[in-house]
Amino acid sequence: MSHDRNRRILSWVLVLVASAAFLSGCATSGGGAKEPRYASPAGGEDLSPEQLARRASAHYNVGTGHLREGRVGLAIRELRIAEEMNPRDKWTQLALADAYRRKMRFADAEEHLLKGLAIDSDFQQASLTLSAIYIQLERYGEAIALTEMLVDDPTFPLPWAALTNQGWAYYKLGQLVPATEALEMATEYHSGYWRPVLSLGIIEAARGNSERAIKRFERVVELGPGPLAQAEANYRIAEIFIAQGNRGRAVEYLTASAAQRPSGTWGKRSEEYLDRLR
Repeated sequence: MSHDRNRRILSWVLVLVASAAFLSGCATSGGGAKEPRYASPAGGEDLSPEQLARRASAHYNVGTGHLREGRVGLAIRELRIAEEMNPRDKWTQLALADAYRRKMRFADAEEHLLKGLAIDSDFQQASLTLSAIYIQLERYGEAIALTEMLVDDPTFPLPWAALTNQGWAYYKLGQLVPATEALEMATEYHSGYWRPVLSLGIIEAARGNSERAIKRFERVVELGPGPLAQAEANYRIAEIFIAQGNRGRAVEYLTASAAQRPSGTWGKRSEEYLDRLR
């Protein structure tokens, strides 16, 4: 694997591609050409290709709006309608994959990512997301292969994200040296990206390097990634202090973790631990 440290980091812009050319042909009547019309999958209306594309785009926008607001079920409903209307839109496939990933339906997520890549074999965002899905499915070798391809591609604008996935896949395989190398490289590309910092903290803790681990987790909190990640970092610091027998410091960090709203799983674990310590 080669790493061009001077590669140009391009801006990542998600563009909705609403294709109006997935059906073709024309009907003639009385000697004059008429625009072909097609039945809408969602409603049975006769629509032109352009109207169908606009409808698909509208459902996509509504679906991704639901996804941003955490209404995953409603998002899937709208995105599936968009897919029916325009099955060749790679961004709809990516959004569906993200929605199914949030539902922990990883096989469905993989299916839609592969559809997106069938539409566009160079669809980098789909490859990146697929590497994360393969980690969830414990298919670590496949995840590493995808991330290596992305990191070696000078046009890929998010090498730190691919390296973070790669490092975690190596960690899950128990290969701590290449895991650390990939994660350190990720922080060199983007020092403000918290995910590799958290993963490096986990690796340091696994190696028994408590002080280094604490510094990594504290750095995560400093970066302010949001309540869920901050709750996890605080909880992991508390775990180290508990192992050291430092109950007072452990309570301090467990309290900080539980205070995050929403704190998710890590906040709940912290509250439960605090109840046991009281």
